[in-house]
Amino acid sequence: MGAIPFGLITGAAGSAAGIDPVMSIAMSILVFAGASQIVAIQLIAQNAPGVLIVLAVLLVNLRMVMYSAAMAPYFAHLPLRWKYPIAYLLTDHAFALTLARFRDNENAPHKHWYYLGAGANLWIGWQVAVVIGVYAGAMLPKEWPLDFTIPLVFLALAMPGLRTPGQRFAALAAGLVSAFTASMPLKTGLIIAAMCGVTVGMLREGRGK
Repeated sequence: MGAIPFGLITGAAGSAAGIDPVMSIAMSILVFAGASQIVAIQLIAQNAPGVLIVLAVLLVNLRMVMYSAAMAPYFAHLPLRWKYPIAYLLTDHAFALTLARFRDNENAPHKHWYYLGAGANLWIGWQVAVVIGVYAGAMLPKEWPLDFTIPLVFLALAMPGLRTPGQRFAALAAGLVSAFTASMPLKTGLIIAAMCGVTVGMLREGRGK
């Protein structure tokens, strides 16, 4: 449910930018990353060079490297035929949901099947929402604050995972830095905030030990 407003906004943004509906849907399937899709759509609307668009998408998605590092111990034993779909389905939502589940069930078998269930459901919901947004986004009332639901969704996903002082300090530091760097181009402030959060969290954990 949390991904639906984000998908509607993404689909509607593609239509507003004048992108062919089929191309918007194809990009959603290939990229499958809401924040970077929004950035790409904004740059396409501004007739930015293709190289710049690809670079911006890569920068926005750098956080997936950190997600992958956190998930890697649970999937290290799997063959490549599993790792490729796992990588493709990795999103903020899938990461938050499955990592919390894995931490509470360290010895549970078949973790990759649980992840596949979470990722596949999110994928289907996202694609359906984008398609609706592409074709019906213009009809949505402007007074509906759909964009405000996006940060609320991420907060709801992140808060239950803050269990140690180091994690809480990391979240606080990242939140403060992201507020001050929100105006930086290509969403680079997001990466800086994440790095600051990781650094502060590691320092706090080290001090605790």
